[in-house]
Amino acid sequence: MTLDVAYIRGSTAAVLSILHHTSCPQNIFFHFVASASADASLLRATIAAAFPYLNFQIYRFRDSAVAGLISTSIRSALDCPLNYARSYLADLLPPCVRRLVYLDSDLVLVDDIAKLAATPLAGDKALAAPEYCNANFTSYFTPTFWSNPSLSLTFANRNACYFNTGVMVIDLDRWRTGGYTRKIEEWMELQKRMRIYELGSLPPFLLVFAGCIAPVDHRWNQHGLGGDNYRGLCRDLHPGPVSLLHWSGKGKPWARLDAGRPCPLDALWAPYDLLKPQFSFDS
Repeated sequence: MTLDVAYIRGSTAAVLSILHHTSCPQNIFFHFVASASADASLLRATIAAAFPYLNFQIYRFRDSAVAGLISTSIRSALDCPLNYARSYLADLLPPCVRRLVYLDSDLVLVDDIAKLAATPLAGDKALAAPEYCNANFTSYFTPTFWSNPSLSLTFANRNACYFNTGVMVIDLDRWRTGGYTRKIEEWMELQKRMRIYELGSLPPFLLVFAGCIAPVDHRWNQHGLGGDNYRGLCRDLHPGPVSLLHWSGKGKPWARLDAGRPCPLDALWAPYDLLKPQFSFDS
């Protein structure tokens, strides 16, 4: 997971939900990635105070490594360099870490993460995630992309589907062997020259991996609970069983709860809110 001051309330809620629902919390090691410009001692102290016995390490991510590759997107929060750190996990973490589960900070689990971590990655696949083939895949790229045959042929014979990068199982050995960080960077470099997408760090992942990932049951990413990227309106759960609730989108449960305008499903996040601010009201 990434870790920063703006989202640490979400991160601690996610950690608590993972620990609460796993059968063997002692088997879980948390790898947190923080901006090199952040106050790492403050972040470390906050996590340690909330979870005194947690096994964790904080890795420093240099914003400059990716800052020159970021193009403005439809929502400013998506342009934060730390949002791109998921592309550099194979470089940031030591080689002894061969496989991991990457999670966003705006989610909670209601099932044992060991089940997700055990997802099989057949063949030479480096990544597993829930796929959503009913989504309008073409909308993630601009007309400039689709009108250029050399670009649109990227997805030829790939049966490409949308997947959300907030929940991924990653084989870091295969990632390193495949040079996937560099492949993602190449698409970001092209984006700087000609605008081929609008939505932050997701499209480069789709360009490299869509149609080439291992499947994960949809129960492991009930995403979109934060609404769309513009208004953050309330949404219902997708049909089917639920193992993970994900408030992707503009609306975050802690912000809506603090404002006194929560969505109904925000009540499912609230029990994990360890860093809830203490308000005092004048009579």
